[in-house]
Amino acid sequence: AACGGTADTDTAEIDVNSLADTVDVQTVAAVKDLENVLVLDVREQWEYDEGHIPGVTLIPMGEVQSRLDEIPTDQPVILTCRSGNRSGQVTEYLRQQGYDNVHNMEGGILAWEAAGLPVEK
Repeated sequence: AACGGTADTDTAEIDVNSLADTVDVQTVAAVKDLENVLVLDVREQWEYDEGHIPGVTLIPMGEVQSRLDEIPTDQPVILTCRSGNRSGQVTEYLRQQGYDNVHNMEGGILAWEAAGLPVEK
């Protein structure tokens, strides 16, 4: 067999129901467009407007508590922010609220951009 595989093969090998607590940008890139995965950006609106991962949902960190009904408990949720700090805090908060399939994207949008992945403005 030849070295390497297709992107489809790589995606199929990722079990979105057993992701690590912290996931890297490559994992997020592979699973973000799956129907049952929510990628949640917890930055402020102005930060989101400057550039965000295509297809993410924006709920600023300060609004998470009042908007819990918008965050599903029955599917994987990956949180991101600028560098991973705020999303890490929100990940912990959601776990305290009973969410058990929440994951922090390591490095935030800075790591996403550094990896050369697409950004929407």
